[in-house]
Amino acid sequence: MYELKTKENDNSVIEFIEKVDSLKKREDAYKLLDIFTETTGYQANMWGPSIIGFGSYHYKYETGHEGDAPLVGFSPRKAKISLYFATGDTKREELLKKFGKHTSGKACVYINKVADIDVDVLKELILQSIKFLRETYPEK
Repeated sequence: MYELKTKENDNSVIEFIEKVDSLKKREDAYKLLDIFTETTGYQANMWGPSIIGFGSYHYKYETGHEGDAPLVGFSPRKAKISLYFATGDTKREELLKKFGKHTSGKACVYINKVADIDVDVLKELILQSIKFLRETYPEK
């Protein structure tokens, strides 16, 4: 059976951020930690070795694959900062148009630094992602 790699764990978020090599990325990680914590109302937790996640939801796909994931999160990676929002939400694409300098993949939105983006739009993206996931995967 498939084993999910990215699981919530008890590793320290602060210790993880302190190990980020780049001082600028570390500073941005602390800014994002404040923004995500304040916007979600959730405490930050580590998911896997490198994702800082907020809240959680349980998903189950048509294929039968299921698991738990953070509602939103971020990871200060070497190349760029990865932001994790819900996939499949059309409102996400609308918000990204006014987000600022970024690139996006299927699941992640990538930024170089917090100064490149509109923080108010980031907060909208966070809230919209949580709303979308709560509607798509209601808690039982």
